[in-house]
Amino acid sequence: MNKYFIKSILYLIICSSYSIQTFAQFIDTSPDRVKTPLEITWKRIGTLQPRSTKQIASSRITVGCETLDRNHTDFNAYKTYLPPLGVKKIRLQAGWAKCEKVKGVYDWKWLDEIINFAAANNIEPWLEASYGNPIYEGGGGTNLLNSLMTSPEGYAAWDRWVEALVNRYKDRVKEWEIWNEPDHPGQKITPETTAELNIRTANIIKRIQPEAKIAGLAFASNSNMEYLDAFLKVIADQHKLDLFHWISYHSYTMRPEDAYSEKRVLGLKKVIEKYSKTLLLRQGENGAPSTYIPSFALDKYYWTEYTQAKYDMRRLLGDLGHDIETSVFTIIDIYYNWGDPKTAVLNTKGLIQSDITMAAIRPKVAYYAVQNIASIFDNSLELTPNFKFTNTPNDSISIFSYQNKNSKKQIITLWLDKESPTNSFKTKTIDITIENGNFTNPVWVDVMTGRVYEIPKNQWNKVGNTYTFKEIPLYDSPILIADKSLIQFK
Repeated sequence: MNKYFIKSILYLIICSSYSIQTFAQFIDTSPDRVKTPLEITWKRIGTLQPRSTKQIASSRITVGCETLDRNHTDFNAYKTYLPPLGVKKIRLQAGWAKCEKVKGVYDWKWLDEIINFAAANNIEPWLEASYGNPIYEGGGGTNLLNSLMTSPEGYAAWDRWVEALVNRYKDRVKEWEIWNEPDHPGQKITPETTAELNIRTANIIKRIQPEAKIAGLAFASNSNMEYLDAFLKVIADQHKLDLFHWISYHSYTMRPEDAYSEKRVLGLKKVIEKYSKTLLLRQGENGAPSTYIPSFALDKYYWTEYTQAKYDMRRLLGDLGHDIETSVFTIIDIYYNWGDPKTAVLNTKGLIQSDITMAAIRPKVAYYAVQNIASIFDNSLELTPNFKFTNTPNDSISIFSYQNKNSKKQIITLWLDKESPTNSFKTKTIDITIENGNFTNPVWVDVMTGRVYEIPKNQWNKVGNTYTFKEIPLYDSPILIADKSLIQFK
């Protein structure tokens, strides 16, 4: 075999590898980037035009970039997907044990790369100080369970790391979170201990960065009122409520709308209101898988990319409709290897498909669905005050109204919500009347595909400020009735 032939083979291998890498980063921007069986007979006039993070000033939507601290995902594999997604915030754990592998020596290189990339692309990091460090006696562990510090030496080292962390990133990070899921049944951390850790850590953050906004608790539950009450009582008794801007919670229910009940999220709000009129709720982690998974939240159900996308959209728009800042979990499938291939599990809640190599293979349907939401629901919108509507037939629907802060033109979100998301795209029609509406040229938008349709003129009318829309198609995935001026499409 001659040298020329060997060189030719090597060249082909290199080119092949480059092609695979390039393909893995491919994002479809065509008008038909998402294909579904949905049939709408109205005239289609375009497809939503995504906006990058540099084109959006601000929003209340976060995408999860968790587990980088434990090497279950690879930031370099998926980072180029973040700016085109249009989501303005990312949530990630700061990783004490990954930063400090030798006592007193902090290696920030891995975290610098993430924070600097975010800053360069107008993405706001939401940084969580979480998990222990086993190089210290009683320093705790590195994973979700049994990771809390147990010794004075461990807590003192934690304090030093938090101080170094905030000093390093205070010019680029404005939002923080403290510890992850302390109420998880496997952790057994009392609410009193959690409150003391939150106060201790928040004091350090605020001393260095007084303008910082901090989310306390990072609650695994959306229904444990007793834990939340005990947590807040300790903080209130020490007059430290003003350290915190949010209480964050993680909310997994098979039917997304079941979260908004007096026994869950609305109940959490009532507990908070006992102690503070300014402290807000923030949904910090929630998302559906795209396949069957044997463990983790929402497991043992035959999810598909369609039901994942429907779930994620209903949760995001449900949170925003209840005036709650929100997050989708997570940007890419997570490979939980724990150092033993026999117990490894792939959590397929990612907007991007991955595998055991942690490669970014391709965007899923949910990626494009979230991209469509991000392109519209930024901070130029606000919930419409005193929104009133009636619908016929009186089906179970979720409906929320937004208006542009300047023009006051409206966007209405609607979907059938009686059941958990299905793989069906069969629609049914309703008549809906909106009081105090404000539309000049209303259009109908399917959020999953981004397709925009004219509403026939004989199917809507205006009397004063009351708008009636007739035979509007709905299904178990969000659609919009939007004033044409508030969306970008082509």
